[in-house]
Amino acid sequence: MENLGTSKTPPSRDRNEQISFNVDDNNNAGVSHSPLDLGGGGTARAPKIDRPAPPKTAVVEKTAEKTIPAERVTGVRTFFTKLHAGAINFLDEQITRWLKDNPEISIKRTNVITGEIQGKKTEPNIIVTVWY
Repeated sequence: MENLGTSKTPPSRDRNEQISFNVDDNNNAGVSHSPLDLGGGGTARAPKIDRPAPPKTAVVEKTAEKTIPAERVTGVRTFFTKLHAGAINFLDEQITRWLKDNPEISIKRTNVITGEIQGKKTEPNIIVTVWY
């Protein structure tokens, strides 16, 4: 709090003088802040941009998605593991064991994605979701 009395105002300028934003320290005209006149008269249209034609591709028939049977989805189970061979083999064993232990389950739909799972550290994982 020692510098309360000090001023950062240059000695050549009065503290109460209004500062103009269009004049620099040498009293030369600075940058104009008025709108730029493009000479369009207000009815200018955007120029037409020629877009390249999309690349020609072969026609691909879309296969029909499998629909869920009339039975309703009664549950969901999610399995996940790290992305290396040993862990994926263990995931296969887990899913197989779960299906053998629950023969009454009828799988309606599955989904497989990759994403990051947060544990001790965040690592990419494969995530398998089974709706039954």
